[in-house]
Amino acid sequence: MKEYWTSLASLLGVFAFCQTIIQSLFPPHLRFLSLKFFSHFFHCFSSYCYFDITEIDGVNTNELYNAVQLYLSSHISVTGTRLSLTRALNSTAFTFGLANNDTITDTFNGVNVLWEHIVTQRQSQTFSWRPLPDEKRGFTLRIKKKDKTLILKSYLDYIMEKANEIRRKNQDRLLYTNSRGGSLDSRGHPWESVPFKHPSTFDTLAMDPLKKNEIMEDLQDFANGQGFYQKTGRAWKRGYLLYGPPGTGKSSMIAAMANYLSYDIYDLELTEVNNNSELRKLLMKTSSKSIIVIEDIDCSINLTNRKKNKNSGVSGSRGYYDLSALEVRGVGGSEEGSGNSITLSGLLNFSDGLWSCCGSERIFVFTTNHVEKLDPALLRSGRMDMHIFMSYCSFSSLKILLQNYLRCEDSDLDESVLKELEEVVDVARMTPADISEVLIKNRRKKKKAVIELLENLKVRAQRNENIGDEEQEKRALDSDSPRKESEIEDNCKEGKIEEEKSD
Repeated sequence: MKEYWTSLASLLGVFAFCQTIIQSLFPPHLRFLSLKFFSHFFHCFSSYCYFDITEIDGVNTNELYNAVQLYLSSHISVTGTRLSLTRALNSTAFTFGLANNDTITDTFNGVNVLWEHIVTQRQSQTFSWRPLPDEKRGFTLRIKKKDKTLILKSYLDYIMEKANEIRRKNQDRLLYTNSRGGSLDSRGHPWESVPFKHPSTFDTLAMDPLKKNEIMEDLQDFANGQGFYQKTGRAWKRGYLLYGPPGTGKSSMIAAMANYLSYDIYDLELTEVNNNSELRKLLMKTSSKSIIVIEDIDCSINLTNRKKNKNSGVSGSRGYYDLSALEVRGVGGSEEGSGNSITLSGLLNFSDGLWSCCGSERIFVFTTNHVEKLDPALLRSGRMDMHIFMSYCSFSSLKILLQNYLRCEDSDLDESVLKELEEVVDVARMTPADISEVLIKNRRKKKKAVIELLENLKVRAQRNENIGDEEQEKRALDSDSPRKESEIEDNCKEGKIEEEKSD
């Protein structure tokens, strides 16, 4: 036993002696080069290549690291066993993440790749204007060399796109409005925002189901149409005009569109915009994947001046788009102007001009109660691509309201009551807002709510019929009334002129 320990000690001594000789014969830089050579030699025969994605790129945060973290979270939540949980600012969902030094396999276009999350302690830092975290975090992507050129760029682009989609769905949607007088907030932005919590969806929207499906398909085609718009050379935007009587659900339609596409809303108040230049700056500060709304456009833009100019003698020498006389109404509704000088031309450039292309995937929505007051230049295709008439409540819309407020299905009502409702609802011409008020007031008593609603519909229908009869009688009286002397004289003059021409 003593001989064993003696031989072991001699071997250790020989090893230490050899190590001393190696260190003296091979300086540190030579040893580093040899390790680098063996590492390069090993990678030459390896079938894999590796890519490191660090959390901090110099002193800036690496966007790709955050995108990979979000992208992998959708896979990790299903396959992982030990996960890290985070919740971002303004987010409504938890995000799963890989634990320290854990790995996960992903598949893209039939190619398997390996992700590894590496966390190491950072060495002690010297003085720095921006202290770095104590831990150094990063992802390592392993791909086979034969697949590198095939999927690397497209795979990373796919990750960035999916991460943006996940981030948008997780975050609370925001409702923006432009600051009064074009002032800036504490961050230098002209828009002020609040969380958008409107619960309206296409399922709860009181509208004809066929029309709703048409709108939803149009919205989905727009959201998925990036390649189409690029191929055709069109700006990735779309315009909607919502028109109809007050209370027919125009604002609820906008909220349903935002919730359906997970878009933010920019509610533009034109009376707070001073000129066209300020309007362009507001547009530049809007984000992609958003809905830009101008409500009651007929009340915000004064088109009277343009009509006067067209009828005057001076206007005959001006072109159709000479719109310098247009002004924005003041807050009080006066037409004298409040110092604002937005022209219709500036508004058209805002919705369908070069400045409308400074962002992508944006929807412009105009609303009005009086579509006949709008200038035809606003209504043409390319500016307002889809005109949506928000009509009075129909029978199909009424059934949606009964389901929303009373949880009442067709089977819960008598066939006779349903038949009466169907016969009278179109003639009554009541808005969804009016009907909703009756149902909300009696929402705890379903039968009473339906009976009272039916009575109100009948009263409104009878009133409309009486008004219709009075208008018919008035028209009949007007047609039978004797013509004025001036009209007779004009007709006589026209007759004489025609006789002279014939002679």
